[in-house]
Amino acid sequence: MILADFDYVRPVGLDEALTLLAGRPGARVLAGGQSLLPGLRTGEDRASLLVDLRRLEELRGIERTPTGIRIGAMTTLAELAADPLVLAEAPELAAAARANGDPQVRNLGTAGGNLAATGRATDLPVAAIAAGVTAELAGPGGVSTVTAEELAASGVPAGTVVTALLVPAGGRAGAFEKTADRATRYPVCAAAVRITADGPRIAVTGATARALRLRGVEERIGGGPYTTENVLAAFRAEPRELFVPGRGTSAEYLGHLAGVLTARALTRAVQAPA
Repeated sequence: MILADFDYVRPVGLDEALTLLAGRPGARVLAGGQSLLPGLRTGEDRASLLVDLRRLEELRGIERTPTGIRIGAMTTLAELAADPLVLAEAPELAAAARANGDPQVRNLGTAGGNLAATGRATDLPVAAIAAGVTAELAGPGGVSTVTAEELAASGVPAGTVVTALLVPAGGRAGAFEKTADRATRYPVCAAAVRITADGPRIAVTGATARALRLRGVEERIGGGPYTTENVLAAFRAEPRELFVPGRGTSAEYLGHLAGVLTARALTRAVQAPA
């Protein structure tokens, strides 16, 4: 299909971008465009105005902070996947970024855009939930924050821009595993974990209606051992309706697959060098 009619503007500052979004009903943020543009082409998405953020250098870059790592929302997935600081201290995020699509997708797609994507499972939100990421948002009311888990449930409010991902300090004990659809490379199921002093944080996507943290599984496996048998038993105790069948897969199969991927991720996290 041909793209529907819309206006396009490329602001040079965040304040200008927010003014444009507030002043036009139906205005949408354009970051990498890897989800939005195909949606506009198929008619799944609508926009009266695209506000392109690619000139906003203030939204790029990765830096250490007193509490962890700050990742600018316009940082590309390729940059996120290769950054030494992220690789060392948030490996689940680096692995999720690396799992996205192909090199062309990763060179255009952005951390903020992937985190904010709705309507189809993507890789970064599940890793962000496991890592305890907080998203920084800028909007008409100023700057606010929301957890990655809350963002996955509610989406980004209209007229608001994701400006950064705030990653708490957590060391190397994190990992990501994925089974991808062969045609699209979207996750059939993906699992991410981070092992903390209070026990593991576990999240899944693809097999569920949205990216979810599985607190019940966390409680059942506790401090370990993180054997495949123990992890699968914890997943079998989850309600079957949690897992949404699709693409020829049953809820039972997806629940089992989520458990297998989680067990692999936990093993990888435990074996990571200190």
